[in-house]
Amino acid sequence: MKLGIFAKAFDATRPDVALTAARAAGYEAVQYNMACSGLEALPMEVPEAVAQAVQTASRDSGIEIVAVSATYNMVHPDPGEREKGRKSFAAIGAAAHAMGTRLLTVCTGSRDAENQWRHHSDNEKPESWLEMCREFALLLPLAEQYDFVIGIEPELANVVSSAALARKLLDAFQTDRLGVVLDPANLFDVETSARQKVIVESAIDLLGDYIVLAHAKDRLADGHFAVAGKGVIDFPHYITALRRAGFDGALVTHGLAAQDAPGVSAFLSRVLAEF
Repeated sequence: MKLGIFAKAFDATRPDVALTAARAAGYEAVQYNMACSGLEALPMEVPEAVAQAVQTASRDSGIEIVAVSATYNMVHPDPGEREKGRKSFAAIGAAAHAMGTRLLTVCTGSRDAENQWRHHSDNEKPESWLEMCREFALLLPLAEQYDFVIGIEPELANVVSSAALARKLLDAFQTDRLGVVLDPANLFDVETSARQKVIVESAIDLLGDYIVLAHAKDRLADGHFAVAGKGVIDFPHYITALRRAGFDGALVTHGLAAQDAPGVSAFLSRVLAEF
């Protein structure tokens, strides 16, 4: 597996700065964010020169762009907000190849109008599932047009809140334009060590070949997120299960500050080497 990091961890507004920092911290790849090019995270346009600068920075630094973030609230209660998100998704997708990647990452959103990462009781309603599916039906033609894959990340607070629901969505569309971004810390809140392993391994077994990117953040015993290696996630178990399933893509860490990046790189590199 190739070790990567969210480019946004380095709080840069130029791709060469972000990618050079990633290399110096011990990484081989990044999941890119358009904010690292001085744009909004969800821009309405990605100029050709901006996309080319990302590819040039990737070549010069030796850092692979394994994905670019294109997450918007796919079930926002305001249709206008969903349309804005979709237009930005299309702009990023149109520029993906020029930046050097063919993977756009998304989460499925929440009915909470203020915070797409906050759970809302309406997320479990059938209408929310149908709204999300209608959104994917609009995104998939873009994936065909611009030749990219949409990586869906299950999140506890979102409509797709589990591995089982991710598989339900994949089965509904039956297309190789959809894949899964798997983060073990998104699969549970507070669980025993034994139960955590069952949840993580079951998710990997269920999603198998659909996993296109692996994430690596951690959780504390009280359920709060933490930097990889500082919480309760059993990373040797996670890496072993991914390898057993045949995954050999990028392992991308996030939820950390720039000063934490070298230490997390050392930790994850050690796990990858030993397991």
